[in-house]
Amino acid sequence: MGQTNGLRVGFGFDVHRLIEGRPLILGGVNIPFSKGLLGHSDADVLVHAIIDAIIGAMGEGDIGCHFPDTDPQYKNISSLRLLELVCHTIMLPRQAEIMNIDATIIAQAPKLNPYFTEMKNQIAKVLHISPSIINIKAKTTEGLGYIGHSEAMAAYAVVGVEIKK
Repeated sequence: MGQTNGLRVGFGFDVHRLIEGRPLILGGVNIPFSKGLLGHSDADVLVHAIIDAIIGAMGEGDIGCHFPDTDPQYKNISSLRLLELVCHTIMLPRQAEIMNIDATIIAQAPKLNPYFTEMKNQIAKVLHISPSIINIKAKTTEGLGYIGHSEAMAAYAVVGVEIKK
């Protein structure tokens, strides 16, 4: 059997459809925009990708295994709350520490750069880490595909974790 502690890396991805009548929440920040992301929770693609990366680094499946969209207790829940649950129920028992987070949001609009500091602060607060070890960036698809046509947003995340137990 392989070693379960030490330095591990996880990769996460998420995508949600954009619709009218929902707030746009990214990194726990409510961003003014004409559309929001459709999902069972608040559909925060950035936090979902980070959660998936953490869970992956821990070797614990994926976000759907832990927070199924068929479970009514997660209906409209804040993704930051889901991140907090990951921290307390998966990371803390194994004394896991985030080494860094690198995430990319894929969206045609709106401009997200003005919100990166607040996103980093929200995520860092939940994970009890310094915002300085979180990197968030955004890219467009130059008008191509479902993201380029403002039908959806996606996010990718890579997370380094040190597991001590």
